[in-house]
Amino acid sequence: MRKLFIISLLTLMTSLVIAQQVDYSVVFVTEESGINFTKVSSDNDYVCMPEVRRGRRGIDWLSNRILDVSRDGQKLAYLSYRNNTTNIFIKDINKMGGSVQRTNRQNVLDFSYSPDGKNISFSESVGNINRIFVTDANKGYICRQITSDNKDYSPIYANDMSQIYFSRKEAQGYSIWGYSIKDNFLSNISRGSNPCPIPNKEEILCVRSSGDGRNEIWKINYSNGIEECIVSDANRSFTSPIVSPDGQWILFVGSSAIDGGNFIYHNTDIYVCRIDGTDFTQLTYHAADDLSPVWSSDGKYIYFISQRGSSSGVANIWRMNFIFDEE
Repeated sequence: MRKLFIISLLTLMTSLVIAQQVDYSVVFVTEESGINFTKVSSDNDYVCMPEVRRGRRGIDWLSNRILDVSRDGQKLAYLSYRNNTTNIFIKDINKMGGSVQRTNRQNVLDFSYSPDGKNISFSESVGNINRIFVTDANKGYICRQITSDNKDYSPIYANDMSQIYFSRKEAQGYSIWGYSIKDNFLSNISRGSNPCPIPNKEEILCVRSSGDGRNEIWKINYSNGIEECIVSDANRSFTSPIVSPDGQWILFVGSSAIDGGNFIYHNTDIYVCRIDGTDFTQLTYHAADDLSPVWSSDGKYIYFISQRGSSSGVANIWRMNFIFDEE
């Protein structure tokens, strides 16, 4: 499991060699001026970092959601690697002190809060199988398993809590499934991964492959079957869409490239656009990999995981204010 989330020393050394003059130690770069970055975790929180595979021609990364904020804005949950296990830990946002361990598993992959903040749905890897579970967000370690014998991940609740959407890796690719909380019924909804429901609409966002190695963000109306590509770029790949609390913005991760003159360094940054794909904007430009972004409950801030501010490349949770210039 560690190889899935924690950048190994060898990987880090290779990245540094390729990066040459790229410096992770700065907190922000010139292109990010006007944005306030605040580190909200410490190295002792052992925050997991999604695996990033970097090559001369591009970059690939795990898009699993490993960070979330409760809808009341009081709790920040994240994945942490401790004692040879990966589990969900929770911080009080107002206090930002120590963390409380919420799961007692071996290899938790990703998770999300329920809209009412009472439960957490998560996936765990055991061998070649990923199973989806539900657990109480505020009590003990008791878990209820809802899928089995497949490769399931990225669970996220419907806004009305009638279903839990998740991704399933199958022989022909990735698909979006729904688990009915009321009757335990499983249904195949559409092809794609990283599902995210849109508030007050019968629509979900998901990620689909463009066929040439890039990923795009699509909007799927599961009532009438209409499918629409929202975000696509000939030179960039996008994953991990998450809708703002007011339903007006999409936050997501995208590939980027830093031109160092005699070298090109590929990394991941955070992007945003309106729900219809307009006002596409790159928010971060740091050489570090900015990943797993989520909105604060009021939509004024963005939490994400990054190695920025660390000369040794240690990942932490950061918070940035969301600024959009209407001009």
